Amino acid sequence: MPMVNPNPPHRSTICYRPIQPADLEILEQIHTDLFPIRYESEFFQNVVNGHDIVSWAAVDRSRPNGQSDELIGFVTARIVLVKESEIGDLLNYDPSKPDQTLVYILTLGVVESFRNLGIASALIREVIKYASSIPTCRAVYLHVISYNNPAILLYKKMSFKCVRRLQGFYLINGQHYDSYLFVYYVNGGRSPCSPLEFVTAILNHMRNGLKSVFGRLRKNGDRKLVSKWSKCKESHCLITTQSRKNLTAECTGYECV
Repeated sequence: MPMVNPNPPHRSTICYRPIQPADLEILEQIHTDLFPIRYESEFFQNVVNGHDIVSWAAVDRSRPNGQSDELIGFVTARIVLVKESEIGDLLNYDPSKPDQTLVYILTLGVVESFRNLGIASALIREVIKYASSIPTCRAVYLHVISYNNPAILLYKKMSFKCVRRLQGFYLINGQHYDSYLFVYYVNGGRSPCSPLEFVTAILNHMRNGLKSVFGRLRKNGDRKLVSKWSKCKESHCLITTQSRKNLTAECTGYECV
């Protein structure tokens, strides 16, 4: 089995390409080295052959001894229908458009000696660019184990939104671990209003409506006062108080961003 050189050259020339069948062994090795979860051989076969999985590989062209095309990082993903996903409630899903899709990131990894070179960020950008090119795609999403702080910081830095914590999502060596669910919206996809956002939007709308109503009342009142005062000066009449009218403000057409 090929081995990854633990000492990268001083200056790396990182390039990105699709994962190929020739990457099978090193792909399996890196997954074993990086992840506590064991993946079936069928998964790797699907990745390298592009069966329902899209993927990108990072390679360092400056590496010598025939290693210039050897994987040092990767990301794998697949397309899922919104209606069949677990995050349909986190999107403004339109049932009249059943072809709406998502891109789910399956695995992302970089060989330890090549970290902090921006490789993981570049791989994620490849996925986002791919998802954005699909007109029906509304978001990229993924799970990350709750103790993987470097990954959590990376996704937040790249504007992913942590939308949910899933209790006991992972079972590793007989022990349950929580997972965070991260989402990156594309092509106009967005989450529905949270209760707080909805209430805030309604209050803001009502406040603006009341300001408008009081502004009109004050302007009309000033005009009536001037008119009545003029009439009183001419006829020496008393100014009468008019009956009050109930005012209602109607709020419609709300959207929360």
